[in-house]
Amino acid sequence: MRPHPDFTDMPPEFWGHVRLISERLGYSIRRRKRTEPKRPRAYGMEEVIRCLSAEGLRTDLLLNPQTGKIEPFGEQVLTYLNSRGEWLLHRVKSRLMDREMARKEFSQLRESLNPRCPLPMNKRRGSQRHHAYMVCIVNMLTEQVLGESTFDADPKRLTLLTKRCRPYRLFSRRMDGAYPSTKNPVAIWEIKEYYGTTTFGSRVADGVYETMLDGHEILEAARGNGPRVLHYLIVDDFYTWWECGLSYLCRIIDSLHMGLVDEVLFGREVLERWPQVVASWRRVGPTSDRTAADRHVAEKQEKDGSRARTS
Repeated sequence: MRPHPDFTDMPPEFWGHVRLISERLGYSIRRRKRTEPKRPRAYGMEEVIRCLSAEGLRTDLLLNPQTGKIEPFGEQVLTYLNSRGEWLLHRVKSRLMDREMARKEFSQLRESLNPRCPLPMNKRRGSQRHHAYMVCIVNMLTEQVLGESTFDADPKRLTLLTKRCRPYRLFSRRMDGAYPSTKNPVAIWEIKEYYGTTTFGSRVADGVYETMLDGHEILEAARGNGPRVLHYLIVDDFYTWWECGLSYLCRIIDSLHMGLVDEVLFGREVLERWPQVVASWRRVGPTSDRTAADRHVAEKQEKDGSRARTS
């Protein structure tokens, strides 16, 4: 899933409204019985106005106080909030897999591709221990597209950006993959798979906030004329994300449109979309400092240094 162009580059006030309204009114409809289907909620302008008024906040950006008509900004906020729910309901829900679905896809790919890339196990014990299915699927598909080109399927280092052959940024967290490496990568990705989880714990919630932190660091580096790193998030497990963590799926969609992630892939969407994503990296090509100007400066400094040593 890529961001909808109507809701990119929105001002901070837009996201302030979206996130406050979502938090106060709720992201999903409360179920009276556990047998009722979980679904995102819809929002109306009247309840939005009541919500902000109860906080002692002005509502004139949403509703014209003289005419009572909805302002264009208000239309945008309301349209986004309700579109977010529709995207989740019609484009995300059906793509999320459970553990058995993921195991079958993993087994089929492993048999057909005969991969050489790492196929790690999850971190559980006993009967719950098995391959990290989504991590393995992503590794196999990446290897299939790149062939002999290198990628880091299990980064042991933090992502490093350099500028004019000097350290420029070191990100705070290790990623689940990087291309071509963790040094000046073209792309990095995170995978949040929680097959077999029975509750929505703080570890899952923290994963969403960690992705937001990563996105802020990437944007900060780009604003300083550093290299722009493509940032992908892959999530799966129907029960964890839909039944227990629907509000966090909403937050992920918000992060996508805020520019903190370039693309989010949900469940089986990886099977079709990820090879296309990986193929697009080849058009970017590997980098040193990611700009010809930086390479030129480094080469000039090297030549100047050689002259100084020989004179």
